[in-house]
Amino acid sequence: MKNLNLLINKLYSKNHNEAYKTFLFLENESLKSNITYCFFDSFLEMIDNENSYIRTRGLLLISANAQWDIDNKIEINIDSILSHIVDKKPSVSRMFIKSIPNITKYKENLINRIKMELSNADISIYNNNMKPLVEKDINDTLSNIS
Repeated sequence: MKNLNLLINKLYSKNHNEAYKTFLFLENESLKSNITYCFFDSFLEMIDNENSYIRTRGLLLISANAQWDIDNKIEINIDSILSHIVDKKPSVSRMFIKSIPNITKYKENLINRIKMELSNADISIYNNNMKPLVEKDINDTLSNIS
């Protein structure tokens, strides 16, 4: 567990390469077992971080842990989580939107709510280069969770 604590702390590293490699390892482990679920609250804290990389890591680790969420932490925090469909950084939104099918795969009770949030997402905050990309991600995700 001590090693996992160290890895969770590395998600905040200023060395983006180290933080990204740590994230990939933890995401992979999260998809295979519940070993990181005990850090779910840490992942929730990450999604409110000013740093867009940290927000993205938190959101994707939440998605990767959906199957282990026996405490319904996703349901309890759904408003905060889904607010990142339209994050201030379009890169965060895009990565999160693409991860949503992993949540709905294990949280079927949230499908209608998530579809509604995706369908009603106001992407007008994004510049004209990003809008079509985010819109495509939303449409692809909607078709993957139907």
